[in-house]
Parts: sequence; structure tokens; C-alpha cells
Amino acid sequence: MDIIWLRDFEALVACKNFSRAAEERNVSQPAFSRRIRALENEIGVRLINRETLPLALTPAGEVFLSQARIMLRTYEETIERCQTIDAANENIIRFATSQSLYMTHYKSLIAPLVQKGGVDTDLNSTSWAADQFVSALQQSYCDVILTYWHPSMEFLGPLEVANFEYLTLSTDRFVPVSRTKPGGGPEFRFKTGSKEAIPLLSYGAVSALRAVQDFVLVQAVTPQKVLIVNQNALANSVKAMILEGFGMGWLPLSLCKTELAEGRLAIVEERLATDLEIRVYRDPKNNKGTLHDLWTHLLQDQRSRQRQRPKRGAPL
Repeated sequence: MDIIWLRDFEALVACKNFSRAAEERNVSQPAFSRRIRALENEIGVRLINRETLPLALTPAGEVFLSQARIMLRTYEETIERCQTIDAANENIIRFATSQSLYMTHYKSLIAPLVQKGGVDTDLNSTSWAADQFVSALQQSYCDVILTYWHPSMEFLGPLEVANFEYLTLSTDRFVPVSRTKPGGGPEFRFKTGSKEAIPLLSYGAVSALRAVQDFVLVQAVTPQKVLIVNQNALANSVKAMILEGFGMGWLPLSLCKTELAEGRLAIVEERLATDLEIRVYRDPKNNKGTLHDLWTHLLQDQRSRQRQRPKRGAPL
């Protein structure tokens, strides 16, 4: 099937007239009619009811129209994706990360090294499903992913099985927080013996942080049930609803430390917090020179920070 036929068909549906559609497609009417007929022969059914004025689609044509639009959109997205990959030269490193990590750890840990090395980056800050970051790296749609890591995050498993390289740049704390009530303290907290469920602002199933939240809830037996009142893929959206008092929820500490310091948020229970690693992953087969240089800088920076940490038992 020729992609031109799909565009012809779409134009005919819009114009409802062979002459106007042929003019729009910059082709003679006989040639245009032959292409529409060739499309119908390829499909094996009649798509156009030529006995009505203006022209109308047959029932099969209605079904084919919706699928044709999907095929054209997929075709265009594929071309755009291929062109993006081809256009990415040695001077551009394509990052993929979540909005919360871009606003916190990317700016503090990676951006200074990028500026120091004079490297151009193409940063995709997205609300992708967690496993889409993995597939983007596997398919070379990006060069590096910056992600949280926790033992409960199974979606990163394929990268480790395939021996993709990673560096742990930092750690964060995943803490349960609530809006502060008048007089201080969290507005929502777990209460022993309470029959009322505590409202939880949760992450959607596609979020990488959902697995961590569920892990904490399972591991730390709470004296009170939770009621999920909202689910969202973005930590910033969860934070906004917590600040509005809709319930409690878990946030990376780096994302809410200002609100905690200002007293607008309070930690519900420290025992329900857990550590997160901040990792970058790359394909070791990616031989882009600028990526190698950045990776070297990240490794050196990691080692420098490790040397600066006080040894256990040493005076602070």
C-alpha cells in the first residue's frame, strides 16, 4: 500500500469531491481517481459511495478512515523520530528524565558539568511511563536517562540484565508528608485504633515512584487503612494536592524541603520513609565522544564527593 493513497483518501474525505481533492493533491483528476481505485482494490472493498452528492463513505470506508489516520500519524511520528536520531551529532547528548528530577538533581548535579565541558544537551523532561524511559535508551532515542532507583523498581531490570552502565550520583529520601495543621504537626497522620481511612494522594501505575510507595506501605504495617483519593504520574502534581490539604502522600525530600523548612508541610512518620538513589544510565556501546567525556566528568565528580564525605566515626 502506498502512503500517497492514504493521503489521497484523507483529502477526498475532506473535500467530498474528486475534482477539488485532485486539485488539492496537485494531480490530474483521472490520475487521482485511479489512485483511489487502486486503494480500494488493495483493501478489497469499496470505500467511497460514488452515487451520492456530495460523496460519502461506505461503512467500510468509515472504519478505514479512522485507521488510515492512525497509520498516517504513526508514519509521521516515525519519520520525525528517525530524523531526530539522525540529527543528533557528536555535540549533542540527549537526556531523558522526569520533571521532578530535572528541577532538582539535573540542575545541581549534571548541568554544571555540562556547562563546564561546553556540551550541548537535548533534554526531554517528560511524563512518560516508567518503562518508556528504558525503551527509549534501548532504542537509542536518548543517550542518557536520569532516574530514581529503588529495589522495588522492576522496570529498570532489563537495563541491568543487558549490562547497561550506570552511575549513582546522589541519594534522596522518599518521605510521607502532609499539610501542616494550625498549631503545627501534620494535618493527616496514622492513628492507632482509628476506623477512618487516611486519604492518600498516590502515584499512577505508570509512575516509577508508585512501586516505592506501595513497597513502603507493605513493609511498614500501618495502624490505619488508606483511601486513594487521587492518582497522578507527576510528583509535582502530588505535591500540589498535598499542599491544598486533600490528603497525605510521599514525595522526594529534595522536592519538598523548602515547604518543610517553611512549615507548610510536615513529615507524617519518619519510619515510613525510605532512601532513593539518583542514577544515570547509558548504553556502553554508544561511542559518542561527548557522552564519553561527560560520563568521565560524572565519574570524577562522584569520586570527589565520596572522598569529601566524613568517614564513619569521624568527628563532623
